[in-house]
Amino acid sequence: MKKITFLFAIAILISTAIHAQDAEANFKTSIEFLADDALEGRETGTVGAAIAAGYIAAEFQHLGLSTVSDEGYFQEFIYRPRLNPHSTKTDTTKPGVVARNVMGFIDHGSEKTVVIGAHYDHLGHGGEGSLHAAKDGQIHNGADDNASGVAMLIYLAKELQKDQYAGSNYLIIAFSGEEKGLLGSNFYAKNPILAHETTKYMLNFDMVGRMSADKGLIINGVGTASEWLDLIESSNTNNVKLTTTESGIGPSDHTSFYLQDMPVLHFFTGAHEDYHKPSDDSDKINYKGMQEVADLVCEIIKQADNKDALSFQKTKEEKSSTPRFTVTLGVMPDYAFGGEGMRIDGIIEDRPAQKAGLEKGDVVIQLGDYPIDGMQGYMEALSKFSKGDKTTVKVKRGDEVIEEEIQF
Repeated sequence: MKKITFLFAIAILISTAIHAQDAEANFKTSIEFLADDALEGRETGTVGAAIAAGYIAAEFQHLGLSTVSDEGYFQEFIYRPRLNPHSTKTDTTKPGVVARNVMGFIDHGSEKTVVIGAHYDHLGHGGEGSLHAAKDGQIHNGADDNASGVAMLIYLAKELQKDQYAGSNYLIIAFSGEEKGLLGSNFYAKNPILAHETTKYMLNFDMVGRMSADKGLIINGVGTASEWLDLIESSNTNNVKLTTTESGIGPSDHTSFYLQDMPVLHFFTGAHEDYHKPSDDSDKINYKGMQEVADLVCEIIKQADNKDALSFQKTKEEKSSTPRFTVTLGVMPDYAFGGEGMRIDGIIEDRPAQKAGLEKGDVVIQLGDYPIDGMQGYMEALSKFSKGDKTTVKVKRGDEVIEEEIQF
């Protein structure tokens, strides 16, 4: 208990100090605190996650955000771990773990509210979800995933109090349990503090700390409102390189709100080789790139304020559902790639792709007899194979086409 109290005190002191800094320095301070080894990877239900929640709540308090819950800045829910990492059943013989969403409210007196969200949990010491080959219990700090998103929330919690954003109220939510299956956002969506009818749209920030010139920024969910594409285009006055996708469904918290018939956007600077590994640390964050993301987002919010409402529309999901597959190549796809095939953005150690000699930058164009025209084609091809199967993989490497044998 003394350790928890001490860390809470440190969190509050750091929270007090960062407000004298500029935006990039604020991003850095928040990420370095949240992604420090002392928080041990912020796994849902752990002391580290509780310290992170306390830090975020202290930030909201210093910024003057209102509480909207009987629990102050918190919304608690119970998380029950699964019997084993591969089971869909929860262990009802053990007491549930208390997890907390952290919420603050900016009241501009509007009838409509915009939800701004990001998850603050990560993988702790690895375990389920880790892509670290050694499985040796190293701390996974999750600087990009998703201390970067929380730092963006804190920035917006200050910025959106200005008069130029007074066309809407703002509910700022840091979710827990995202890595366990969107638990916190799903709980809020089904137990809303504010009526969904008053919510104009939801913005989600998940991994926004690795902006690069070649990838730029990926914005998912542009098909969830008919106005999104025009708003984004007119807001991009700094000509940030953008890649957009239409679907409101994805492996992050915006999905929980889309399923409640709300327009959503998910901001994402792309996958990288440190994803879900101990090497996702704060020294690799592009803080200037985060400011570029923030500037674009603020302009989108300002322009959306000029509209009374956005026209929600359901997006046409690829083939109605994501193909089920039980094997992978062991690569990180480049989600910003717009060409034919699936470009590899990172290779996971000791997995089929590495064993076959594939390299970062290779474009996978065929698996066995199945041509690959993009991410959907890649997943469909994987669904045709089972563990132990042998086949061939065909990739483009520069101007050369290479074929290698692989075993799943």
